Amino acid sequence: MRKPKDRDFIQTTEGLLFCVTDYLHPLDKYTAYLKYSPSLVGKWKNGETFYRREMNYYHVREVAATVEFLEQNYPHYVHYCPVRGIRFSMVPHQYVRKYYCPEDRLAEILAHPHDPLEEEVCDLVTEIVAQTGISVENMGITGSILLGIHDARFSDIDLTIYGLENSLRIKTMIRERRSKRFRPENEEERHAWSQNIAARFPLTYAQARDLADRRWRYGYFGQRFFSLHPTRRDEEIREQYGDHIYRGRGAMRIAATVIDASESMFLPAVYHIANVTILERSVEDLIGEVEITEIVSYEGLFCEVAETGDEVEVYGKLEQIDDGRTCRLVVGTMLLKGDDYIKPLMRGIYN
Repeated sequence: MRKPKDRDFIQTTEGLLFCVTDYLHPLDKYTAYLKYSPSLVGKWKNGETFYRREMNYYHVREVAATVEFLEQNYPHYVHYCPVRGIRFSMVPHQYVRKYYCPEDRLAEILAHPHDPLEEEVCDLVTEIVAQTGISVENMGITGSILLGIHDARFSDIDLTIYGLENSLRIKTMIRERRSKRFRPENEEERHAWSQNIAARFPLTYAQARDLADRRWRYGYFGQRFFSLHPTRRDEEIREQYGDHIYRGRGAMRIAATVIDASESMFLPAVYHIANVTILERSVEDLIGEVEITEIVSYEGLFCEVAETGDEVEVYGKLEQIDDGRTCRLVVGTMLLKGDDYIKPLMRGIYN
């Protein structure tokens, strides 16, 4: 049976639309955040049903607001997770009306596109296949097009790419500009994006602009904005729910060397680290030496922010693994409310 994957979607019995996140799910629930809900009016529509977005933009504070909304209105979608030691939104299987798989929906569109936007999806996927040689079975469509609530006047094309190797091939194609049909954001757009990021995250404009100039997953195919989202294949999901127990032990700021960034393309992004120096600690119930072996970011902004060999500064939530001295530092948690970050130190603007 296919494993649940990041950016799958779920429709509940009430018509709420959740986006699946992470790869750790209890046996009877899906870890997911609320993305759309039915509304009397809205920009998105399926038949006679309108939808509104419950998140104005992607940020941990917005996710926290959806959890609070659910607790007040649909408390059966908020649960304590004994593996991660947090309360978060989860959809019990008994409340699932429909489960959306991006690759299945893309196959439907490629076989029978029903509107101009779906025809653009076909054109985009055909161009990726021609330029990279990957098969269409290794791609999917997510977001509003997956749900059938899109509007050709403003909806973007959001593709999932399954597997590290396939994602790297597309990354190389985009960066080498093999196809003139793909183009990056222009100077004005990168400037505006950098300003928004600097306002929402603990980054300067120069740091945000550095990220903007390195972005490859976002751009235009013709006149249509698109995004690409690397997603683990079944065999790349190596940890099962309950294999490890994680417990938060407060906040910590460190400097470290990234020794393996090969899993930083996915969400959550994983960086294996060494040569850790503790710069600041506010740690509970954990006294003495700890071994921090990895950085895990649930904030997509910090995917691929550092490469193997980079020196980084990280502020995040320290999580103890299996009651031992081995720990990880997690970025993008509700504990720090968006004040956490990953900053490469070897590029001059961070010094």
